[in-house]
Amino acid sequence: MKKNNIHVKRIIQRCGCDAILPLTLVYIFYIILHGHLSPGGGFQGGVLMVAAVLLIYLGHGYRSTIRAMRPDILRKLEGVALIAYIAIAMLGVVYGAQFCQNVLFDNGPIGALRSSGTISLMDEAVGLNVLTGVSILVLSMLGVLLGKDVDNKKK
Repeated sequence: MKKNNIHVKRIIQRCGCDAILPLTLVYIFYIILHGHLSPGGGFQGGVLMVAAVLLIYLGHGYRSTIRAMRPDILRKLEGVALIAYIAIAMLGVVYGAQFCQNVLFDNGPIGALRSSGTISLMDEAVGLNVLTGVSILVLSMLGVLLGKDVDNKKK
């Protein structure tokens, strides 16, 4: 009876994590995309990615989290984000202004999603960089601290 009770608790935990995960991801990307219009932004949204990684881990275990998050691809995406940030920052130099200067600021009415030009693009590049970096960090910490996954099996 006790073993069956633990199985029911795991099912409830997995279903709860699976139900909350999409809402968490929408909120994370909302914070990243609207960072130039309200408090928040790339860094804050990227750090919130810890919640998504932990929800996957709590619901499905370490091995499933590694399969879902793909650390090898995350490391490559982190490099892409850094290159994108530098390329967007160089637009100022290309247009004859300063490095990181906002040169694409005529993109619509004030308050629109793309109204801030290069600022929003740079903020999204920072969001991708922090999102990937924090995800790799959390996955590494879980691997080192656990030594085993949730199901008590060795890595």
